[in-house]
Amino acid sequence: MSGMNLPLDAQSALALLKSSSLAHAVQQEVERAILSGEMPPGTQLIEADVADRLGVSRGPVREALRRLEQSGLVRQHKNRGTFVHSLPLDEVAELFDVRAVVEEEVGRRLATTISAAQLKSLRAVVAEMERAAKDNDSARYHALNVEFHAGLVEINGNRRLVQIHKQISTELSLFRRFSLSDAARLPASLFEHRDIIKAIATGDPRVAGQALRAHVEASKARALSHQTRRA
Repeated sequence: MSGMNLPLDAQSALALLKSSSLAHAVQQEVERAILSGEMPPGTQLIEADVADRLGVSRGPVREALRRLEQSGLVRQHKNRGTFVHSLPLDEVAELFDVRAVVEEEVGRRLATTISAAQLKSLRAVVAEMERAAKDNDSARYHALNVEFHAGLVEINGNRRLVQIHKQISTELSLFRRFSLSDAARLPASLFEHRDIIKAIATGDPRVAGQALRAHVEASKARALSHQTRRA
C-alpha cells in the first residue's frame, strides 16, 4: 500500500507542528539547565552548540531562545550573542516588590475561598519542605518552595495572576536558588511557610495577606544579604 500524499498545506502544518514541538522541547531542556545551575548567569548560549548537544537543527533552538528571552531567563546582546540573564540587584529588588503585592492579594483571596482539601495539600508540601530542611537538601527545598507558591496562586484561580506570578518566579529563580543553597537559611524560611498556612486557615484576609507579604519581604532581605556577602 502506497503512503498517503498529504496536500501541501497539511504538510506545511505538520512541519510547523514538528518544529514547534522541537522548540518547546529545547526550551524545556535549556530552562532546566539554567534553573538547575548547569548554565549559571552569564553563560553564553551558542545556537550551533545547543543544537549539536540536543541533536536538533538550529531553527528550533533559535525559537526556544526567543521564548526564553520573553520569560526573562536569557538576554540577547547585540553583536555579542545570547547569554543566561544575570539579574542586577535593583532588578531583583523590584521583582520581589511586585511579588509581595501579588502574593498578598492571593493570600487575602484564599483566606475566604480555600477548601479543606486544598489546605491539606499545601500542608503536605510544607511537610516535605521540613524533611528537605532536616536533610540539608537545599535543592529539594528550593523545588518544593517553588511548588508551594505556585500552588497558592493556582488555587486562587485567577489566570492573569498565575501568568504574572510565573514570570516573576522564573526570573527570581535565577537568583534565589543561590540564597537558598545556604542550608542555615532554611529553618527561617520553613517557619514562615508554616505561618502562611496558619494565617490562611484563620479565614481572615488581612492576616493571610500580611503573612504572605511578610514572607516575601523576608525572602527579599535574605536574598539580597546573601548576594551582598558573595560580591
